[in-house]
Amino acid sequence: MNGVAIRFCSVSKYSLCGVCGAMERPGFMASLVAGGIAGVSVDLILYPLDTIKTRLQSPQGFNKAGGFRGIYAGVPSAAIGSFPNAAAFFITYEYVKWFLHTDSSSYLMPVKHMLAASAGEVVACLIRVPSEVVKQRAQVSSSSRTFQIFSNVLYQEGIRGLYRGYTSTVLREIPFSLVQFPLWESLKALWSWRQDHVVDCWQSAVCGAFAGGFAAVVTTPLDVAKTRIMLAKVGSSTASGNVLSALHGVWRTQGLAGLFAGVFPRTAAISLGGFIFLGAYDQTRSLLLELGRGSP
Repeated sequence: MNGVAIRFCSVSKYSLCGVCGAMERPGFMASLVAGGIAGVSVDLILYPLDTIKTRLQSPQGFNKAGGFRGIYAGVPSAAIGSFPNAAAFFITYEYVKWFLHTDSSSYLMPVKHMLAASAGEVVACLIRVPSEVVKQRAQVSSSSRTFQIFSNVLYQEGIRGLYRGYTSTVLREIPFSLVQFPLWESLKALWSWRQDHVVDCWQSAVCGAFAGGFAAVVTTPLDVAKTRIMLAKVGSSTASGNVLSALHGVWRTQGLAGLFAGVFPRTAAISLGGFIFLGAYDQTRSLLLELGRGSP
């Protein structure tokens, strides 16, 4: 879920942030608020596609996991976790970009974006994983309430249970971000160069859709492994969190089709999500920075 040569919609601009009142530095508070709003928007709008994807990847099979019934099961967990999760990612992403600031024409720009995105994912997953564990279990067991699932995880597995799959989630998100964010920035830079002016927010959203969709396809096997680990029975070998073991198990039982289970709803959700998420982020952050510059 980054312009190699050209700043877009104030994303990389060093400015006065009226929200936090900090002079001559990136608008970190604007990044936090904009990221949170974008995260909530995309998670709630595209939640049904995420439920379908999870059930397709479930070891018990799509129909036994609930089929098309109760596709909003677990939505409270997503709603609670989405704002702080997205906010943590973007404030880390913008900070690392600022900390590693290089000339916009430098060939090191993609590397900077990769490092910033990776750091953002590591931090955001501290919030995302507990929310994801509860959400995915609710998605394949719609008869159970979100709070009941949360309580059961704490009672049976403790805090460690809420972080089951942390490693597999990070190992999924970092490659995803290594593809998505440099591609997003590069597409914006290319579009800006072709039209000889900075891209608009809707154009950034289109770039985000393409970047997100491509990244979604190539990282689907890692997403399947993450889902299997989070849904595995307590004490099973899969529940230990070994990503390679989980991938091997899927390959052995279901082959290539199993490794790419849910690829179509995942790609559709992330492409739409990239359009909404990155477009909303840039638009909101740009608006907040404009308001900051206009305030006394």
